[in-house]
Amino acid sequence: MKERGDHMVEQINVLVVDDSAFMRKVISDMLNKDPYIHVVGTARNGKEALTKRVSLAPDVITLDVEMPVMDGISTLEQLMKQDPIPVVMISSLTKEGALQTLLAMELGAVDFVAKTSGAISLDLHVIEKEIVQKVKLASQANLINNTSKRHIQQMPSYRPFVTKHSTSSSNKRIIAIGTSTGGPKALKEVLTNLPKEIDAPIVIVQHMPSGFTQSLAQRLDTLSHIDVKEAAGGDILRNGTAYIAPGGSHMEIMKTGQAYSIHLNKGDMRRGHRPSVDVLFESLAKFPDLQKIAVIMTGMGSDGKAGLEKLKENGLCFSIAESVRTSVVYGMPKAAIEAQLVDEISDLDKISDHIMRHLNQFK
Repeated sequence: MKERGDHMVEQINVLVVDDSAFMRKVISDMLNKDPYIHVVGTARNGKEALTKRVSLAPDVITLDVEMPVMDGISTLEQLMKQDPIPVVMISSLTKEGALQTLLAMELGAVDFVAKTSGAISLDLHVIEKEIVQKVKLASQANLINNTSKRHIQQMPSYRPFVTKHSTSSSNKRIIAIGTSTGGPKALKEVLTNLPKEIDAPIVIVQHMPSGFTQSLAQRLDTLSHIDVKEAAGGDILRNGTAYIAPGGSHMEIMKTGQAYSIHLNKGDMRRGHRPSVDVLFESLAKFPDLQKIAVIMTGMGSDGKAGLEKLKENGLCFSIAESVRTSVVYGMPKAAIEAQLVDEISDLDKISDHIMRHLNQFK
């Protein structure tokens, strides 16, 4: 136990898994610098990691994606099958590395950190703060509901939804989703359960670095009935298509004639994020005649709350937040709910149904 102010804080025990002795030492040294983290051991491959997980009982594992004997994905599958534990993947920035990392997110990894320059990163210190922060966050992550398929009773609406504006069929509709930590798996659950003929476009901000959002879009496109793509500047929004903001760029919606289009920019970060959910939501708030369903799912912090406030002030917007029971990290949904900006709280596996129900009510 460590003392932090007036509180006693449990020390986070970490197992570092990487086939490179150099990387094991660098990552261990970074983590051990923090007074609330203690590296209890290291492993050279997945097979050794599974054994040491039992003997050392870590709270969090950092897991390299590419390793001999047993790679990171196979190791993660075994970890989640035996007894789920928070895992932060350490990935390369290659296209193959990105695809493997996204698969790891689907399998239950809490988050990932991208190596800055290949398998052996000599400048890993650049992302030292990110590694420490994500290990700390992972130690608090909710894994139970992400590994269980048991039925969860539906939560009631947070407050009654009141239609303030015309809902004639001539008005256009849009679905806007914001998410962060735990988001790739949550997006898979929602997007794969939307019908191909959905009568609205979907715009998405997922906090993720450049180089990974394209792989995320491609992965979700292969799994979904709808089309999914990484957004490009000038894209005209089309029904039945989901547009994911590219890592490193804010995404805003603009009007081009009678259509709506995507505008990307490299403006300042908002609350440490680019892309930002607030930026997306605030751009949509400029169009009061556009009927909106805004969804905030798992993620750390409060991104989306300020934008949702703007949406609620300007036109028809029905808002949904993911429940505490299924959120990997409850920060973003909690911030919106506590601000009384949410019309309905939903477990993850029901969000797509609620989107469709309220979309149909708009007609």
